[in-house]
Amino acid sequence: MTERCDHAEKGRADAVRPHTAGLAPRARHGIAVSLLLALVAAGTAAAGTLAADVERAARRNFSEYLDLLRFRNVPDVPADIARNAEALVRAFERRGFRARPIDNPAGRPAVLAELSGRDDGTTVLFYLHYDGQPVDAAEWSQADPFEPVVKRRDADGGWRTVDAAALDAEPLDPELRVFARSAADAKAPIMMLLTAIDVLASRGDAPAFGLKVLLDGEEEIGSPSLASMIAADPGAFRADALVILDGPQHASGRPTLVFGNRGLTQTRLIVHGPRGPLHSGHFGNYVPNPAQRLAALLATMKGDDGRVTIPGFYDSVELTDADRDVLARVPDDEAALLARAGISRPERVGANYQEALQYPSLNVRGMAAGGVGASAANVIPSEAVAEIDIRTTAPGDGERLYALVRRHIERQGYHLTDGAPTDDERARHDKLATFELGAVQAAARMPIESAIGRWASAALRSPTAPSPGEEPVQIRMMGGTVPTDVLVDALAMPFVLVPTVNADNNQHARDENLRIGHLVTGTETVLSLLTTPFEADERPALQ
Repeated sequence: MTERCDHAEKGRADAVRPHTAGLAPRARHGIAVSLLLALVAAGTAAAGTLAADVERAARRNFSEYLDLLRFRNVPDVPADIARNAEALVRAFERRGFRARPIDNPAGRPAVLAELSGRDDGTTVLFYLHYDGQPVDAAEWSQADPFEPVVKRRDADGGWRTVDAAALDAEPLDPELRVFARSAADAKAPIMMLLTAIDVLASRGDAPAFGLKVLLDGEEEIGSPSLASMIAADPGAFRADALVILDGPQHASGRPTLVFGNRGLTQTRLIVHGPRGPLHSGHFGNYVPNPAQRLAALLATMKGDDGRVTIPGFYDSVELTDADRDVLARVPDDEAALLARAGISRPERVGANYQEALQYPSLNVRGMAAGGVGASAANVIPSEAVAEIDIRTTAPGDGERLYALVRRHIERQGYHLTDGAPTDDERARHDKLATFELGAVQAAARMPIESAIGRWASAALRSPTAPSPGEEPVQIRMMGGTVPTDVLVDALAMPFVLVPTVNADNNQHARDENLRIGHLVTGTETVLSLLTTPFEADERPALQ
């Protein structure tokens, strides 16, 4: 579509050139300005018509979106994942794709779909995922997190359930929200892509390039089957560029491009205490409490300012003045960030929010020792556990950071065991702990000034974009982790992440939701990408 517009504008310019060739420069300039204004007006009118087509298509697909959310999709139940895959194969086939499930030994299939474009000499692979995080239904404000509920915000800021028919009312209320698991992360981007294809079909058009779509059913558990799946048939996934539709849009609501993502290294730290729980009256002041020891050990890892104090932890960070200038241009509202988090001041790892994301982090994601509430007992627990995630940045190595933390624990006087300590270890060592390495996903980053960066930026400024002509927010690296490293390592493709859902969507938490206006603007974003030709260039080195 963009290609046709370019050809049309070139034709108009060629048509007026002979008539202005003999005019004075000022006269030619005046005619050129008039011509430009006319072309912009024509483009705006066309975009207005297209926007109406997008909204109509989105309305037609609301029920399909709600039905998709009703499929339970927690990877712990492979049969549920398989049912999602079957439904997605049918959805893509209805739109002319060649679609098929790709099974794995765990029974959680991926889906690969392909569609011819206007120029199949170039292929772009879109990556999405359809699995979701586990739910605790008791925490949600609805009976079943997999039965979508439509809500409208009250004057007091609360959410009131409304009939789903409100989605069909005229005019469309963009502030309505759909609450359900995976409403935003990440079934909404799937519906945006399908709706964009519907719009193209209704206009007799096709993507500007050959399109491949990879739908992952294991993203929320680290995509353990993805690498072997690609290795088994690399040609099926090969493309000239990779677009990842995942993550929240910038809080400003402006179209957003992200050029990297943090990696994730998961670990578990267990501090061992007595062989079994002991009466706190009989043994208090005599047997060391592992919960208190764990708290003290964790306190040695970070200062009150939030910076990790372990030597060498930040050694891989490479930020130039140019990098910091890019980070400073992201229009973050720090007061709004603090208010959203409910804190008075941030940690002091970076000069601002974006800079903080460029450093690896050490986060205690959960702790357990003994019992609390109704389960509390007057005992010294036998062990205390901390689940720790380390978010890595490119360049960076999660296993190296794990080794640094392990060495730090040993320097605090702990003897590390491979599991439960033996009687001999208990007799010889005062401090005993186990530090286990779990899943490791690497960080990945692309230069903003790259062929794919220029393409994506041009697409999000095009007449079909949600904010034509406006520069998208460009983010050097987002905080979340997606399996970019697996795809890029296996296929050596340049990549960009394009988030399309509202920033306050509560992903991974209770009451996950999608602002319905984002389903429309997200479709416009995807449509803009699909209709902007991608020229495969010399691929820049990944950072």
